[in-house]
Amino acid sequence: MSSSVAPVNINLIQQLNSTNSSLASKNTSAGASTSGSNNSVTSTSSIQNSFMTLLITQLQNQDPLNPMDSSQMTSQLAQINTVNGINSLNTALQALNTSLTSSQSMSTASSLIGHTVLVPGSDVAYKAGTSTTTGVQLPSAADKLTIKIEDSAGNVVRTFNMVNQKAGVIPVTWDGKSDSGAAMASGTYKVVAQATQGSNNVAATTLSPGVVGSVTMGSQGAQLDLGTLGNVSLSSVAMIQ
Repeated sequence: MSSSVAPVNINLIQQLNSTNSSLASKNTSAGASTSGSNNSVTSTSSIQNSFMTLLITQLQNQDPLNPMDSSQMTSQLAQINTVNGINSLNTALQALNTSLTSSQSMSTASSLIGHTVLVPGSDVAYKAGTSTTTGVQLPSAADKLTIKIEDSAGNVVRTFNMVNQKAGVIPVTWDGKSDSGAAMASGTYKVVAQATQGSNNVAATTLSPGVVGSVTMGSQGAQLDLGTLGNVSLSSVAMIQ
């Protein structure tokens, strides 16, 4: 008669618990990916299959006169069910989070319809007799900032000189007049910027104004239709007017 077989290897249970803890940690961190969760679920499923194979083998080869402790088997099976339950809960929470994020993004984007926003770009569509806002976005502070408005021929029609600007969005309102005070005609103009901090250049990103006409949802999230500027993502908006 065979000798009694030791209970299910404790290392296997520890591996299950380790997988469970790792999965919970990944899902509480920001931006946990669905693919990462799928890999964890696959790993847990593999361990579960190994556990069941080992358990069945032990049951088949146990000593009938000295069988395994049934409470121990129940505890081990309960741990597997706990892991599966947590995996299912995490999957459901991820799906809910994705749905809520998409809904909130769409709601925020829809509220911008009819508003003027500033997005990265250099074109400024100007209508005679009005004023328009353009500007730049600075990654760091600049002690000197020059913003120029050029016509379609590349001629500078207006220059704005600023000093001691902090990092962030620097809006500039153009009244449609040249440096000499002449009213400019309707058309598409270009904004050019140069920024420095001491003797170092600061990479200034020029901003184009556009009116949000409609909003669509795509694989990249909410997309804003800005007319002649095309479609831009909600995350690209630097300023809302």
